[in-house]
Amino acid sequence: MKHSTTHTTRRGRGPARRIGRSLALVLPVVLVLSGTLAVTRVNWSGNPSNSVLTASDASLAGGPAHSRARAPQDVLRDQLLTELQEKDPGVALTHLQEAVNGRPALARHCASIARTLGRAAVRIYGPSRAQSYARPVCDTSFASGVLAAHS
Repeated sequence: MKHSTTHTTRRGRGPARRIGRSLALVLPVVLVLSGTLAVTRVNWSGNPSNSVLTASDASLAGGPAHSRARAPQDVLRDQLLTELQEKDPGVALTHLQEAVNGRPALARHCASIARTLGRAAVRIYGPSRAQSYARPVCDTSFASGVLAAHS
């Protein structure tokens, strides 16, 4: 009895299949982590003194005099965007992680900064190359920024 040793393979599995597989792996992780982060931002205590100060509350924060001093997270974001343009997203993500490790108060801004870096990386390097720099800094927020800018 002879058995066939030839295997039939499907050719022509283009980039759409790879992109689909990548999204199938990354998207659930991004959704779960973003849901987790959203729940942690809710003020469950009911105490308004612990609530997050919004931009519309600028008069409470000191008005125009307060807006002259830049927040540390804004300074860091601008520095990292400059690094991303001059070097590459990998260097910017490494420095973001180092900044958060050095100043834990920046941790709550890490995800938004990483998403901003992801969107900027897509504009500069294109979606495929930008995604190649993704790493688990700030709960995969860089990857979600790349995905948001690519969509």
